[in-house]
Amino acid sequence: MADLKSTFLNVYSVLKAELLHDPAFEFSDDARQWVDRMLDYNVPGGKLNRGLSVIDSYRLLKEGQALNDDEIFLASALGWCIEWLQAYFLVLDDIMDNSHTRRGQPCWYRVPKVGLIAANDGVLLRNHIPRILKKHFRGKPYYVDLLDLFNEVEFQTASGQMIDLITTLQGEKDLSKYTLTLHRRIVQYKTAYYSFYLPVACALLMAGENLDNHVDVKKILVEMGTYFQVQDDYLDCFGDPETIGKIGTDIEDFKCSWLVAKALELSNEQQKKVLYDNYGNADPENVAKVKALYDELNLKGAFEEYESSSYEKLVTSIEAHPSKAVQAVLKSFLAKIYKRKK
Repeated sequence: MADLKSTFLNVYSVLKAELLHDPAFEFSDDARQWVDRMLDYNVPGGKLNRGLSVIDSYRLLKEGQALNDDEIFLASALGWCIEWLQAYFLVLDDIMDNSHTRRGQPCWYRVPKVGLIAANDGVLLRNHIPRILKKHFRGKPYYVDLLDLFNEVEFQTASGQMIDLITTLQGEKDLSKYTLTLHRRIVQYKTAYYSFYLPVACALLMAGENLDNHVDVKKILVEMGTYFQVQDDYLDCFGDPETIGKIGTDIEDFKCSWLVAKALELSNEQQKKVLYDNYGNADPENVAKVKALYDELNLKGAFEEYESSSYEKLVTSIEAHPSKAVQAVLKSFLAKIYKRKK
């Protein structure tokens, strides 16, 4: 794995060098240094799970055949396109959410002398994706499908972000909107498509598959992405900050979290009043009241029930798939997230 990660990081250096010498733009030294620093700050800093899973998935689809250097490079390049997409979303999300830190360092727009130039940097990050695809995939029979895939998933993610933003409008805190149905819609569009479906779809295209024949795979991965986000919501409140690497603030931030939607579903009128009075308030006393209600409603138990029933459903859907190679891809995704603690 460490070896795969270092190979993957080497491909980042190659792609970055190509972008910094893109013939479509005449770079000044200042411009080249800016983009170089901006990329290093925003693109390779995360866990790289999405990008690495393109290579993992492609390898499993090839059913044990050794990958040649060219295949590893191309699968890595597609993985990096997903990491570029993620960087573009996060740079802009952080501005929208007025966030302070990301991956343990100040958000890019909070870096001195960056400020709102970060908005244009986000646009640049998004535009690097078709540059990478053109350079390395233009001659491939699946080139158009790749472009379509990235465009569609970006549209779905931006639309999910929109529902999230208009639902959590500060100033009109309306908890009555927060239902499990709405939570599911936000999560499906904002997270599941780009984090779960996109890496596997890239691997399927590279393996010569037609995505229209894999609607069932998309359905399973979107389901898995939903389950992953519910875990995230649970860990935000009940996870160990040491383990997850951050202190959860969903309650303070008035987030449409699975926990609050589930709590509203389980609450009587008196308990609902506790939520309405305290949710979305940053005062530790208000937060403590919400957490006490979560305990009273046994949301831990509700989550465990959700986790096991989701897992069983996913395993059943996966095992119904006719291709053993596709099953292996889906099972490897599920194994990575089932009962995770961070």
